[in-house]
Amino acid sequence: MKNKKRILFLGLVLFIIALFSILPKHVGRFFYWNFADLNDHKKFPKLEIQKGNNTFKFFEPNRNEEFDIPESFSRKDSYENLDQFLEAKETVAFLVVRNDTLIYENYFSDYDKASVIPSFSVAKTFVSALVGIAIDEGYIYSTSQTITFFLEELSNPGFDKITIEDLLNMRSGIDFDEGYYSPFADMAKYYYGTDLEDYIKNLKVKEVPNLSYDYISVNTLLLSLIVERATNTKLTRYCQEKLWKPMGMEFDASWSIDSEDNQTIKSFCCLNARARDFAKFGRLYLNKGNWNGKQLVPEKWVSKSTSIINDSRDSQNYPYTYQWRVLENGAYFAKGVLGQYIVVFPEKNLIFVRMGKNYADVDWADFCLEIAKKL
Repeated sequence: MKNKKRILFLGLVLFIIALFSILPKHVGRFFYWNFADLNDHKKFPKLEIQKGNNTFKFFEPNRNEEFDIPESFSRKDSYENLDQFLEAKETVAFLVVRNDTLIYENYFSDYDKASVIPSFSVAKTFVSALVGIAIDEGYIYSTSQTITFFLEELSNPGFDKITIEDLLNMRSGIDFDEGYYSPFADMAKYYYGTDLEDYIKNLKVKEVPNLSYDYISVNTLLLSLIVERATNTKLTRYCQEKLWKPMGMEFDASWSIDSEDNQTIKSFCCLNARARDFAKFGRLYLNKGNWNGKQLVPEKWVSKSTSIINDSRDSQNYPYTYQWRVLENGAYFAKGVLGQYIVVFPEKNLIFVRMGKNYADVDWADFCLEIAKKL
């Protein structure tokens, strides 16, 4: 009996090994690593983004300000204070900056100010900024340029009608399955796969561009490839020289790539950095692209990126423009899966950063908005 069970077990193991040997590599990675988590920056190879010699630091008071938990978020459960609420909602970092002062900064689950946190789709807003810079520097003529001017390998019908602006607004009409829970969706292939530039050759168009909003990460990947080819510079290097060093980031960062061989940057996600440095990116946009007197991102680009320019709206009905989402009262935010947020409130000079293990059923943009109203 024991021998029979052993044979059955070995047979099952051999079957699984055989199955994984014939499945695409990204499918095996999906099952092995499963859904994205805060350790993803350790799983993939990456390219470094170095900080400069001059570091900008927010002013740090001796203690955090005390905030009441917005009533609409505390009805179901009882929490003694904001710290308890944040920890219960699987937050690892929460920062509030007002007038260049860290009025609140706290970390949970053994994270601290030096902990690397993957940004997931918050990275898309960095790509958007780099597109704006490349246009301002003359490497790209305008957002009305068709993407095939830079990406000749997109030879299937319809791509010659798609513009850079269509990619920025998630209105490209490209056929792409963004599903995060299926190993056979396009998103799994692009997230766990090892040859992104080869994958895009097989993309197809499902509808004419600018017809409707469809949030697909491949749009951002194409934007980053356009920036690289237009500037003849790796995206990480361009980010380092145009943003990371000029902003006086406190730490080095990294951007995950598909493989050591191909080194295509996973620009639609996977910018790995610290919470304080993400807050500095919020400060850059709060100041309309100007950093202590130097215009890093064109002011017109920031203004358009944070305005409502069409009927694009995400699943929570937030207007979507140039890889940013827009709130009420002129506020706007960057958002990543697992509940990574940079939220900016120009009216009150406020910046929020929330990083977490997941959303924990909280609309963090609305949560920050409710706190901002009382400050």
